[in-house]
Amino acid sequence: MGSTNLQENSILLGNGVVGILAESINIWERRAPLTPSHCARLLLSGKGKNGISRIVVQPSTKRIHHDSQYEDAGCQISDDLSECGLIIGIKQPKMEMILPDRAYAFFSHTHKAQKENMPLLDKILEERASLYDYELIVGDNGKRLLAFGKFAGRAGLIDFLHGLGQRYLNLGYSTPFLSLGASYMYPSLAAAKAAIISVGEEIATLGLPAGISPTIFVFTGDGNVSQGAQEIFKLLPHTFVGVDELPKLSMGRNKKRDFQVYGCVVTSKDMVSPKDPTKIFNKAEYYTHPEHYEPVFHKNVAPYASIIVNCMYWEKRFPRLLSTKQFEEISKKGCNLVGICDITCDIGGSIEFVNRSTLIEKPFFRYDVLNDSYHDDMANDGVICLAVDILPTEFSREASQHFGDILSKFVTSLALSKEINELPSHLKKACIAHKGKLTPLYEYIPRMRKSFIDSSPATLIGLSGKKYTTLVSLSGHLFDKFQINKALDIIESAGGSFHLLSCTVGQSTDDFSYSELQVGVDEITKMDKILDSLAVLANPKEREFSLKFGKVNTNETEHDNNNNDLISENKSSVLILGAGRVCRPAAEFLSSKEVHVIVASLFQKEADEIVEGIINATAVQLDVKDSEKLAFYVSQVDVVISLLPPIFHASLANICIEKKKHMVTASYVDDTMSKLDEIAKSTGISILCEMGLDPGIDHMMAMKMIDEAHKRGGKVKGFTSYCGGLPSPQAANNPLAYKFSWNPAGAIRAGRNSAIYMSQGETVHVDGKELYDSAKSFRLSEMPAFALEQLPNRNSLIYGDLYGISNEASTIYRATLRYEGFSEIMATFGKIGLFETEQHLMLAKTPMPTFKAFINHLFGLNCSSGNEEELVERLIKLGHCKEKTTAVKTVKTLKFLGFLEDILIPDSCSSAFEIICQKMEERLAYSNNEQDMVLLHHEVRVEFSDGQLAEKHEGTLLEFGKIENGKTTTAMALTVGVPAAIGALLLLQNKVQKRGVIRPIHSQVYMPALEMLEAAGIKLLEKVETL
Repeated sequence: MGSTNLQENSILLGNGVVGILAESINIWERRAPLTPSHCARLLLSGKGKNGISRIVVQPSTKRIHHDSQYEDAGCQISDDLSECGLIIGIKQPKMEMILPDRAYAFFSHTHKAQKENMPLLDKILEERASLYDYELIVGDNGKRLLAFGKFAGRAGLIDFLHGLGQRYLNLGYSTPFLSLGASYMYPSLAAAKAAIISVGEEIATLGLPAGISPTIFVFTGDGNVSQGAQEIFKLLPHTFVGVDELPKLSMGRNKKRDFQVYGCVVTSKDMVSPKDPTKIFNKAEYYTHPEHYEPVFHKNVAPYASIIVNCMYWEKRFPRLLSTKQFEEISKKGCNLVGICDITCDIGGSIEFVNRSTLIEKPFFRYDVLNDSYHDDMANDGVICLAVDILPTEFSREASQHFGDILSKFVTSLALSKEINELPSHLKKACIAHKGKLTPLYEYIPRMRKSFIDSSPATLIGLSGKKYTTLVSLSGHLFDKFQINKALDIIESAGGSFHLLSCTVGQSTDDFSYSELQVGVDEITKMDKILDSLAVLANPKEREFSLKFGKVNTNETEHDNNNNDLISENKSSVLILGAGRVCRPAAEFLSSKEVHVIVASLFQKEADEIVEGIINATAVQLDVKDSEKLAFYVSQVDVVISLLPPIFHASLANICIEKKKHMVTASYVDDTMSKLDEIAKSTGISILCEMGLDPGIDHMMAMKMIDEAHKRGGKVKGFTSYCGGLPSPQAANNPLAYKFSWNPAGAIRAGRNSAIYMSQGETVHVDGKELYDSAKSFRLSEMPAFALEQLPNRNSLIYGDLYGISNEASTIYRATLRYEGFSEIMATFGKIGLFETEQHLMLAKTPMPTFKAFINHLFGLNCSSGNEEELVERLIKLGHCKEKTTAVKTVKTLKFLGFLEDILIPDSCSSAFEIICQKMEERLAYSNNEQDMVLLHHEVRVEFSDGQLAEKHEGTLLEFGKIENGKTTTAMALTVGVPAAIGALLLLQNKVQKRGVIRPIHSQVYMPALEMLEAAGIKLLEKVETL
């Protein structure tokens, strides 16, 4: 029976019956690979001949062409495609639609071993199917035959002009753009173009307001996407200008009405400049060595643009077109930029602050760079940004017609061929798999997949057994012209092995791809053969492929070709992992001590920004999940500082133990780290943890005070500690008097943690739901201006054992500091239900409710009611607030956060907790010129048995963020980064002799560390009072 089915299925391949899939990947996907007219012609030409005999179309109620139109063309409408030998679509189908022994054609996104699509490829192979990828069908000129780039450009610019009219209206200007609709609102591309032409006629007759003139559109790139966008732009009265003409053109800004718009097309030569002033721009060199170039777009183009239409491909190794910092700088000087039309939808890419994609139905967000905040409206300061990732489907009719015109020319060949050698060459090259096996051109995929497999950071994999290794960087047409296949064949045929360290793929045949391989061999002659053969492959005359080699290393040592001189021979060296805000103070401190610092980040750009201007510092790109490369960098230094999330620490510690390198982290010691204590001791290394602020400086202050008391024969009867990261008084300018420099979810959750402490010999438990209600006023006599409050901080009792005072202290209490009034508002938020994490039924419906409707619902009010007075009364009636003043403060805070606005809640929010986090992150962020503050205060009560009077010892740290040369260093970054760096320095200087997993509670750590902190400007004030 099974044999019969297999024979029947094998007959299906090439049987001339074509199936058309119903698109299921996106609700807006209305395109079809063939229109009814294409189907009619194919069926007619195949009638009675050796051609397509039947076309079966899966029913779809959203496809641009109705099922009845396909029926009229002679197609069969059925969900069942089991009799089809060739099944075609636009996007990837559902897994259950992959049937045995069929051929499939669609955009599969698998030929670059894209991890997210490998299950689909596995299913194809498992079902003995064949796969043709439209992206790989190229003509004799090397250009893709099947693409939608121009339609993306057309739809993208029309959508943006539609929003531009609304934006200008919010800025106080009425313009003809206001009459435009979005692309999908027009019945055809022709109708949309007619609307654009009508707008153009009005501009030519009445002009644009002087306040927005001249209106300058800057188009990046000159490929299909840019051409499509320019096609729409040219329907307006326009003049194109060069980059060198922009300053002069902008001199006339705001002086008179303009009766046209201006366009400027920029390519890579306008975006970067050689760092060497004696050289001129060379595109081939730039693509191979982007590190030799620096960005100039933000200086020469962006200040003059009204709209940037981003149409270019970008990858991480290139300078950004416009970074957030660059945009901030030009905005402060008076930037004219109104909006970003990012047709490439390159999230967080060439335009850094475009950090999210948008939807066809909601295509814009507003970014206010001076406050670094994102908004969903068109009003107020900032630029509007469009970043829709499925633009061509807005013109589904024309896009389908265009696509089908080309596909119909060779779909017959695909439908009739049983063997791949029966196909013309351009279709052979597009066949990734045939009858369940990868075709020769794509046999590199499993090799890449094997190299891509994530491994535990603690487990070294790859080429550690090879005697000779080197790094090889490849760039060029690696995938579209199969150069990667040739390169890997050269390596393996010569007896070498490889490990793929990084891979960035071009998005079109015009773009280069980039891969970095670690190559290993057992014999140096084999390495010479590999490098010679690769050099021949990279024939500079062909300009298809280029490469560069690193140093060949012996004895399993790997080396980064971009950092051949990472470490000076006579200098101590420290590797800092993680390039967040804390990193730079740590790097600056170590550099000032003549220590060579290597800053490693997943993103090269971030690491570069950290080390900018710091001597003795090197930036490298490193994925800490790449255990082999991580182990290499660890092996090259003396000490490792981890500023990574705690989840990475244990695996990194294992590597440090293996390489016998000391390690420092500011994070708490958890169970996984504790278990490494004995092996670290036996290896002879120190893993110094909790070396930041809290934990860190708090430990050191406490132990200094406690040890001094014990040396004098005293006993510690009470220990209290208060710490808080707060806005400076000037920056505490919102109802909560609090701000976030990170996602607020962690801080909100911390406010729901239970607490336990010892007070006057009694153990006190505080339930997490009552934590905010337990807050008490806190004042310091030396700082009377600070009106603060304190909340118990988790488990204080463990510090009795840690500090050696459990048997003598009757009070052990640790608390978190906030400005007064914070807790009563947050407690009320909790009672309202804003911290609930379960999915809310009101957020499961479409369309989403407004913020006002949602808060009214939580208050038990009608969605359309709920003014401020009514909300105050409701809070009191529900028992959430005992005092009216608290209710008024709570409603005032809700208003500040935007909960009283008739704006739709984002679709991404499914719970009240997600909504409050989103609003706090948006409204409680630091602006660029605002300072934070750190306050740490210890009180130790000491009693003596020899008749001495009891004493109260106090230690206080007050530190403010610093702004120098326009750059802000937060107090939190200073007080975490500098202690971590001091810990590394103490290990380098061999002042810390204790081995294993340790904390800075030992005098050999805290004594010199506190001295270094004071020398670094972080001063601790101490006071002793006799009781």
